[in-house]
Amino acid sequence: MKTPSFFAALSGLTLLVLGACNSQPTPAQQADQAEKTMLASHDSLMSRMDELYDLRQQLQAAPGLDSVAAGRHRRALLAADAAMMDWMHRYHRPADSVTVPRRLAYFAAQQRRIDSVAQLMTRSLDSARLVLPPALPSSQPSAQ
Repeated sequence: MKTPSFFAALSGLTLLVLGACNSQPTPAQQADQAEKTMLASHDSLMSRMDELYDLRQQLQAAPGLDSVAAGRHRRALLAADAAMMDWMHRYHRPADSVTVPRRLAYFAAQQRRIDSVAQLMTRSLDSARLVLPPALPSSQPSAQ
């Protein structure tokens, strides 16, 4: 009768699958996840680059703004833009031959750097919005 060996194999396979589900990620998987997290931060910031440009233009064109304050905020927006460009130019994905601990360390350092860029960008965007006059309602009639 083959039933006992079938059940033994099935239970062994079940234990193997369950053991794999409960295991911690390997260092290589951790490095891959660290890279994905860092690149997601980059992508999130890239989606805000148009905001930097738009606010710089608004600060330049807004009538009645203190020109010194507007200039300071425009320079802060330019600094955030430059920090993002600098990070992108300096980032180089490690080769697959680089050891996992070194890749993890590199991605951790890059995450700290991109987080610093994010703080600079958020601060400059928020402070620029504070000095701009509130947006006027659209002059086009609403379709009601």
